[in-house]
Parts: sequence; structure tokens; C-alpha cells
Amino acid sequence: MRYIGIDPGTSGAIAFLDTETKEIKFFDTPTVEVRSGKKIKNQMDPVACSLLLSELARMNALITIEKVAPMPSFKGKKEGEEPATMGVTSAFSFGMGFGMWIGICAALAIPYQLVHPVTWKKLMMADMGKEKDASRIKVMQLYPQTAKDLARKRDHGRADALLIAEWARRTYVEYPTTPQVEEREPMLF
Repeated sequence: MRYIGIDPGTSGAIAFLDTETKEIKFFDTPTVEVRSGKKIKNQMDPVACSLLLSELARMNALITIEKVAPMPSFKGKKEGEEPATMGVTSAFSFGMGFGMWIGICAALAIPYQLVHPVTWKKLMMADMGKEKDASRIKVMQLYPQTAKDLARKRDHGRADALLIAEWARRTYVEYPTTPQVEEREPMLF
């Protein structure tokens, strides 16, 4: 079985885990540079994302996409704490990217599921911090051969994607293709 974990967003990644061949691959989210006024911004490339997923999911694959939500602006709860913010444009772009992955899966008829970050982190990162570097450390503990692919601080998206794929592997239950029907006596009224 093949498991594909997706950490959505322009700085996210896709991780491919094949349980038969023991192969692990990472792909940063395909993006294109777009000029917006005087700035150049990265934007997801939907065609490249679609081609990548169709290639990865050729045979018996389950895609698991992190069910993310934008972080609206709010003030820190404790004095001295910096506020966590996501601007309106960033939140829109973030949501658009998340929806794009779902749309690609639906259009290609690839089975997929969504998982909240809290859900996969509870299983995969028990007794660890939840900061971005913690996911890189956890992946290197589980899969030491991936260390070279997770060397940069910004590779936390790759680590999250692989932990999402591993979460799917650990929790997925394959149902029989032929339903098991129990023979019963007819009910009499």
C-alpha cells in the first residue's frame, strides 16, 4: 500500500511512503513565482500539483491531507507573549491551497482523507514538543535514512507530511472488497 501525506500550503510538502518497497520520497509543494505589484510571491502551481499526485497515486494509494485552518489575528494570552497572526491575504491563500489539494484528489478520483493536526500529532508526537523542529526530530528517529532530506530548518513541512503518511499507515483499516453478509432468519411480524 502507498500512503501519501500532504502538508498543504506553499511552504508545505508531500511525502510518499510505500510499505511494500520501503521507499520514502519527499516533494516540496510545486510553486510558481508571481509578481504582485513590486513583490514576487510564490503561489501553488495546480497543474504541477495535479501531475505529481497522479504519478504518485498510480497504484493503490491513500492520500491524507492535513485539515488546516487559518490562524486569525489575536493577542497573546500571557503578558509578553507575541501575538499569533495570519493576514487576510495569507489566510485566503492558505485556504485556497488546502482546497486545491482536495479538488485535485476529487478530480483524479484518488481516495483521500483529512486529519486535524491535533489528531495526528497526538499519536505521532506523544511526549514531544509540538514546535516545527520536533517533527523533524521525530521523523529522523523513526526513519534515520531521511536525515539528509530534512537537514534544513525549513524542511519541517516534509517532516510533517511524512508523519501524516505514517499516521495514515498506522490507523488505516482496509475493508474487504466483498461485504460479509450474515445469513439470518426473516423477521415475522
